[in-house]
Amino acid sequence: MLTKLLIYLCNISPFARRMLWRWWYERLAKRIQAGEWTFMNYGLNSADARRELGPADEPDRMCIQLYDRIATPGNIGGKEVLEVGAGRGGGASFIARYHHPAKMTAVDYSPQAVAYCQKRHSVDNLTFKVGDAEALPFPGGSFDAVLNVESSHCYGSFLTFIREVIRVLRPGGCFLFADLREAEEMPKLEALLAAQTEWEMIEHEDITELVLAALKADEGRKRAMIDSLVPASQRALFDEFAGLEGSKIMNGLESRAIVYHRFAMRRNSK
Repeated sequence: MLTKLLIYLCNISPFARRMLWRWWYERLAKRIQAGEWTFMNYGLNSADARRELGPADEPDRMCIQLYDRIATPGNIGGKEVLEVGAGRGGGASFIARYHHPAKMTAVDYSPQAVAYCQKRHSVDNLTFKVGDAEALPFPGGSFDAVLNVESSHCYGSFLTFIREVIRVLRPGGCFLFADLREAEEMPKLEALLAAQTEWEMIEHEDITELVLAALKADEGRKRAMIDSLVPASQRALFDEFAGLEGSKIMNGLESRAIVYHRFAMRRNSK
């Protein structure tokens, strides 16, 4: 019942969605401090995703492959990169260690999540800060790339967010972005991205099937983690959040009532 109520309330208005996701996300960050849970995305499973990973990263391969697919078009080695929506920091840590930016900054609006990330991820070129996606705490032209993975559907105003991204990007910088939407909403998101005159779209890919394949491949690991970390009374809600079998997310991806797309935008040089 609680799961259905949250889903219903999140569809009422952007403000309700923002407030409820913040409440739920703060609750997650505060309650679960387990070190092994460092990713919150649905992952990507593709035959051409063959990056060699260290033993400690291998269990998170599906989640890492999504980050890798999104980040690669930005050619971010040696650059200054911002991730908006750091979650539990696994994605930012992967990018910092494998893509070798000169500096990786990751922001999240949850102080509890940022405190966890600062404690959990010790990487020389990686910094975590508290920050709001719709009011980024940086001067204009601060970054060569901005990364945003499976987070924007929680924001009150997607337009406000992308205007902030454009503001903090340097000329020639890239916005590397992926998220899910209900099928009828995705063309509106694509049109909104394309309407911003300060950048051009350089890549756009429908990765719905690859994300669904990752959810199915990672089902056992995620279910075991939830069963070991979450009280029985709350597992149904976490199952929904994680996109496990029978969830609105998995069912929606299977029917394509929900779709998942990846975009890469490049800011104009002038």
